[in-house]
Amino acid sequence: MGGNERTELSDLVEAMKRATEVLRHTGIPFAVCGGLAVYARGGTPTNHDVDVLIREEDVEPALAALAEAGFRIERPPLNWLVKAYDGDVLIDFIFRPVDRPVTEETLAQVDQLSIGAARVPVLSATELLIHGLRTLTAQECDLATPLLLLRAIREQIDLDRVRTETKDSPFAQAFMFLAEQLEVIP
Repeated sequence: MGGNERTELSDLVEAMKRATEVLRHTGIPFAVCGGLAVYARGGTPTNHDVDVLIREEDVEPALAALAEAGFRIERPPLNWLVKAYDGDVLIDFIFRPVDRPVTEETLAQVDQLSIGAARVPVLSATELLIHGLRTLTAQECDLATPLLLLRAIREQIDLDRVRTETKDSPFAQAFMFLAEQLEVIP
């Protein structure tokens, strides 16, 4: 599976449970991010893939453990993620989101939340929005996705920190202006 195909939420949750259990058993720190993290925080359900943050130094041990557990491994020619498949369900293991390496500090910005009865570390709402805004470019300028995120979980977001950490992005500035004009944020 790849591209824009959709997967049932229950299948995504089951794949996330299996993959994170492998990481937990191996002692590799991680955080669920992306659509499942937004869902865990009260946002809309996702039906695309599973996103998990890991540190770059943990990529090889993680892939070895996942392969041993029966996941199909894929190494795309990208310098920021690797992929594993649980059946047809895609799991992205991201070690350099938005051109910033995943660090211990990144993985400390989590809350233990339930996703499908599994308690897992979930990236903070503030970091989720920062990631969403830092991915905006002239080629990929979909403001709907971060706007939906902001509307759904704005009470969990440190807007001052978002503004500070995205101040160098004209796309993030435009987004924040739009959110203010729509009265989504003060």
